[in-house]
Amino acid sequence: MALSPDDIARLDALLGGDAAEAGALKTVRQELSGLSLTQCDASDIYAEQPFRDYPRFSVYLVDGSNHCWTITTDAARATGLVVVHHKTARAI
Repeated sequence: MALSPDDIARLDALLGGDAAEAGALKTVRQELSGLSLTQCDASDIYAEQPFRDYPRFSVYLVDGSNHCWTITTDAARATGLVVVHHKTARAI
C-alpha cells in the first residue's frame, strides 16, 4: 500500500498538534490498516531523517518490498510506518 496524499494529510491531522498523544496511534493504525505500524525509541532510529517531524511524534516510512526493510522518504514505496513518540512536545 502506497501512502496517498490523503493518508499524509490524515497523519498530519492526527499527529501534528502539540496536544497529540500516544492514543492517536491507535487511530492511525485503524485508518491506515494497510500499513504496518511500529513504535520505537528515538535512539533506535537517530541516524535516519523522518518523513514527518511533529512536536510529539516523528514518522519514518518503511519500504518492505524487498527481503530487508529499509527507511525511505518515498511515500509511493511505503509499506509501513515507524513512529517515535516524544514524551514532551518539541519546537519544530
